[in-house]
Amino acid sequence: MAAATLPVLLPTKCLPSSSPGPVTEWKPSKYLLPPQPPPVDDAKVQEQELANSRQMLDGKMIKKARPRKTVDYFGGVGRWSMLRTTRPSGSYIPYLRPCPPQIINLLPPKAYPDNASTSLCTKFVHTSTNKIRCPVNVVTWTPEGRRILTGSTSGEFTLWNGLTFNFETILQAHDSPICTLTFTHSGAYLVSADKSGVIKYFEPNMNNLTAWQGSTSREAIRGISFSPDDRRFATASDDSSVRIWSFQDSRVESVLTGHGWDVKCVEWHPTKGLLASGSKDNQIKFWDPRTGSALTTLHSHKNTIQALEWSPNGNLIASASRDQTVRVFDIRAMKEYRILKGHKKEVCSVTWHPVHPILVSGGLEGAVLHWDLDAEDVSLSQPVISPRATLSQAHDSNVWSMAFHPLGHLLVTASNDHTTRFWSRERPGDVTSVFSGGGEKPPEIIDMSGQDDDDEAMVPGFSYGGGGGDGVQGNSDWWGAMSKPADTFQQPSQNGNGGAYSGAREFESGGIDDFIPGLGGGSAPPPPSIPPPRSQDNSYDGADEFGRSMRGGGGGGRGDSGGRGRGDYDAGGGGPGGYGRGYDGGGGRGVYDSGGGYDSWNGSRGQNDDRWSGSRRGGGGRGRY
Repeated sequence: MAAATLPVLLPTKCLPSSSPGPVTEWKPSKYLLPPQPPPVDDAKVQEQELANSRQMLDGKMIKKARPRKTVDYFGGVGRWSMLRTTRPSGSYIPYLRPCPPQIINLLPPKAYPDNASTSLCTKFVHTSTNKIRCPVNVVTWTPEGRRILTGSTSGEFTLWNGLTFNFETILQAHDSPICTLTFTHSGAYLVSADKSGVIKYFEPNMNNLTAWQGSTSREAIRGISFSPDDRRFATASDDSSVRIWSFQDSRVESVLTGHGWDVKCVEWHPTKGLLASGSKDNQIKFWDPRTGSALTTLHSHKNTIQALEWSPNGNLIASASRDQTVRVFDIRAMKEYRILKGHKKEVCSVTWHPVHPILVSGGLEGAVLHWDLDAEDVSLSQPVISPRATLSQAHDSNVWSMAFHPLGHLLVTASNDHTTRFWSRERPGDVTSVFSGGGEKPPEIIDMSGQDDDDEAMVPGFSYGGGGGDGVQGNSDWWGAMSKPADTFQQPSQNGNGGAYSGAREFESGGIDDFIPGLGGGSAPPPPSIPPPRSQDNSYDGADEFGRSMRGGGGGGRGDSGGRGRGDYDAGGGGPGGYGRGYDGGGGRGVYDSGGGYDSWNGSRGQNDDRWSGSRRGGGGRGRY
């Protein structure tokens, strides 16, 4: 009783309550939020406003700065390198939470040797296209992984920044469509071939070293592949032969004959003296390059072999055919290892991932399919497998060529729809991804930045004109084995009315500032070179290889003068008020030298000094340049 009457000396707020409330436990939630932009620096905003005011005083057009997003491998490679020195065990990899902010913890594909799903490049990143639109036949990464080189039907090499995906430079390399190009294994030289059978050597700085005719009757050369020591290379030609050349002497050493039709592709084994070629006669042949004899022939396909590709370890070879299948053969047993069915039309291209057993194929319908050859639910009696990931609308037309970055985190595709597109791995837990959505069509937003003299791009942290990144080598483990905007630029108007590019004004005013991720930077590139006018001889009197008329435009028909006609090269309206389209066209609109008035070369009306609304040599109308 005495204890109960003792006075309490503690404050009332410190005494335990008789009815405590429910205990609430703190749970983290900020990691679920999307990434937030950095805070705005008022000093930088004022500096930008001052720069804009100075531009107005100078009479220049104000262009909105476009911060361009990045797909950068530096962070992942740096984290992986640091982790290799601090990890508790050799196989330790930190757990990746399924939320977008965890992208900073996504390591390079080589860090996940047992998880091929980390190499599925299905997230659309960027679309790049030349100002003069034409199909892109071939694409490859430069050996150090800093740039992408494309070859087009206009005979031009285009170099794109591999870190920023923006335009760097362009070169008129060939006089006819480029069919194939490849770097030596050492990366010291580039060899390309075109549709007229001309082979050319280039240095990495695009300096042309030599050129010569590499096929009989000027037949197209469809494929080039180097031997492991770079001393020789093989070419596949439409004259149904495979030739082996001495690289140093530029002379043919042997001619391999045996195919019954055009040879579409040839691939040298990565480490051995073995050649594989695919032909229009539906056969895949293996050759001994020393003796020039055919070792064996595979007859599995039912239509033309479009592409061949050796796996990085050299044990498997994949073939793409017009019979809508991709087949993988194991040369150790000379057996059919897998049959990949999923394309709705013919298969045009195929490539291997440099680290994982992932095969990617592109088809005539514009689809890009990813195949996982390490699938466990496949038996040897039923080797047919379905694609692991499908991008059914990756392009609008044939996917002619594909190439993985040497690290394997990026995929680039080149298509007949005039575009080069870049694809990266998905963000962890991204519910809006293309892959989870079933392969929707990428946005119709095309970036042509860097192809104007005054085009600039701002890269955060790099200021204006920031450069690219460091290179990486492509030698890596493979399968457990070490081995060597809303408004877009549109096509030229087909009816002769309107401008060459309907989105030009919007582009100049910065109307495509919020396009899909690419990057800025790189030194200011030179303007694209203008192809020389074609010689006007009798060889252009009909239709060209693309089915376009060579002379036309007269009186609504396709004559040599007058009226309202339209031709693709030399067409012109002739007299006053004529409306032609061509190299030397009369009034209205031409591709290169058109002008309004009486004479396309000395146009009588309009201005000839405006890049978009005037022509190069004539007045009035609209010319592409």
